[in-house]
Amino acid sequence: MTVKQLSPKGDFPSCGLIRRLAAAGYDLLLLLAVLMVATFAYLGIYIGIYGEATAHQQADAGGFIGDHLLSVIIIIVTTGFYLLFWTKKGQTLGMQAWRIRLQQPNGLSITRTQALIRLLVCQLSWLCAGLGFFWQLVDKQSRTWHDIASNTQLVVLPKGTFKK
Repeated sequence: MTVKQLSPKGDFPSCGLIRRLAAAGYDLLLLLAVLMVATFAYLGIYIGIYGEATAHQQADAGGFIGDHLLSVIIIIVTTGFYLLFWTKKGQTLGMQAWRIRLQQPNGLSITRTQALIRLLVCQLSWLCAGLGFFWQLVDKQSRTWHDIASNTQLVVLPKGTFKK
């Protein structure tokens, strides 16, 4: 996949912490919905293969908790969710709602490698009690750990950007 110049072009201000977290919360709700659909599909296929009685026994015994295949599916769906949105337009739906865009410092779309690095370091940021996000408050360029590690930035787009 090649990088492209994102539209609109321009020098936009960095995204603040509150706006960044609000968009992340919005995206979390959307991702949870997608994960529910993926989980229901997995369980539907499981029932189709093994039967409803076996699935009920498995569920009653807590057998789906820690299911390795389901865990892999969840990781793939989550990674695909962010990679698709971030590399295609630089925005998830939550980012669109909050008028923020993910881009390289020169305004180009990010690569898959940058997206993967960003996603992994973002998880580390959360695991450190959000320290990677709050780093933005002390960084002179208003960057988080995942911005720095992936050489990306979140910018605020001007009002009216999405009007037709």
